[in-house]
Amino acid sequence: MVDKKYQELIDYVGKFNREDEELMPQLIPNAEACDWMMENIPLLDCPDKELEEIYYFRWWVYRKHIKKTPKGYIITEFLPTVPWAGPYNSINCASGFHIREGRWLKHAAEYLEDYIMFWLNEDGESRSYSCWLAYAIWEYCSLKGDYRIALDNLDKICRNYEAWERKQLKAQGLFWSNDDRDAMEFSISGPGLRPTLNSYMYADAWAIYEFAKMAGDKELQEKYSRKSENLKQKIQNILWDEDFFKVIPTKYMKEIKNDKMDFSKIPDEFNVREEIGYIPWYFNMPDSGYEKAFCFLKCEDGFFGKFGLLTAERKHHRFSYSEEHECLWNGPVWPFATTQTLVAVANVLRNYGQDYITIQDYYNMLRQYAKSQHLRKEDGKIVPWIDENMDPDTGEWIARKILKENGCYERGKDYNHSMYCDLILSGLIGISMDKKRLEVHPLIPEDWKYFSVKDLYLAGDSYSVYYDKTGEYYHEGKGIRIIKE
Repeated sequence: MVDKKYQELIDYVGKFNREDEELMPQLIPNAEACDWMMENIPLLDCPDKELEEIYYFRWWVYRKHIKKTPKGYIITEFLPTVPWAGPYNSINCASGFHIREGRWLKHAAEYLEDYIMFWLNEDGESRSYSCWLAYAIWEYCSLKGDYRIALDNLDKICRNYEAWERKQLKAQGLFWSNDDRDAMEFSISGPGLRPTLNSYMYADAWAIYEFAKMAGDKELQEKYSRKSENLKQKIQNILWDEDFFKVIPTKYMKEIKNDKMDFSKIPDEFNVREEIGYIPWYFNMPDSGYEKAFCFLKCEDGFFGKFGLLTAERKHHRFSYSEEHECLWNGPVWPFATTQTLVAVANVLRNYGQDYITIQDYYNMLRQYAKSQHLRKEDGKIVPWIDENMDPDTGEWIARKILKENGCYERGKDYNHSMYCDLILSGLIGISMDKKRLEVHPLIPEDWKYFSVKDLYLAGDSYSVYYDKTGEYYHEGKGIRIIKE
């Protein structure tokens, strides 16, 4: 007899399998998905069944991307082979998401430590796209309560950072990046000094500082403390334009004087608020006082769209400008950017004092994100779906439509270029580990009366977390209960 706590998972997976056209199975095919999920994922129960269904759907998608290679396990982004990928169809761009999402798996070490070493050993193209590898390793280690992979490979982590410095660090003390190499093709602002790579490098320097402190290497600790603090001050001084972190396009970098930028020197054509301006808060980087940026998330002429958050402000005159390419970051909704922004919002709500955005705003955006992850099929049936980019006004998957018209079939189906499950577990539910002590600080709406997360395997132990507003739903007590199994 099946344990009743797994019955809902079985029902969800049965539905996903029936509705799926399994085009390119890798290590774990659909037929084995249910057993794998039972063994690996935390079980969620909550009042919002759409949020819950997409939680199980995204784990069902994630396992499709676990791939066994001669170099060990990796996590892929696309299921079909794409020409711009590296060895074994690997792409480093979303590796930070892959590691942060996958760290919740019971057998995370089996999959992710191979994957981490794949990048640190440079078996893949580790700097093909901008990413935040050291920080992702810190997130993995801190949740699992085991820092050995970081401390044993600290020299490789530092070498990766220093390679980025040699390649991208400019005289202004900031990192230059191409929007395409940030995986953000055809943005409005274009290449230059961007909040993307600069935030990632701050985060990596901070993580290396933390690892060095654990290793007792004072010289390395002081070196990377200076790097992270200097970069933080440069970002705040140079990339902040009154109420937002912006890009300084390459042509206008010469206008930076005394660590200040006069953004009026940048023509309106390129001077724009873009969703990447929220990335610094993904890493809790800014000092207090910059939170006014979050008011634009709720503005209809800002970043608010009917079907998701826009990658550029709607009121800019080049919003969604025409370009013969299916991948545009000049306005469409991108799950990659939505993920970064939702992590940033959760961090602001927990770690900053501000009046610009509320828990209810956060929940509304998270719910909108869940709702957007669907597709209306030709027979009219609506099914869970994750793809590349979306029209913010119609909810249509843009790249899918364009590629289909040109004879490319389902390139972006089950696209593993964003997170969702971590947004529920660490964001909404607020589960974290502090020195091997599990803590729960939810960001749930007032009308939620219950939730639970079971089969949490963290720091070598198994936990269940219950929230019961009245104590009458689970009969495990009133309020939040953490039970060590």
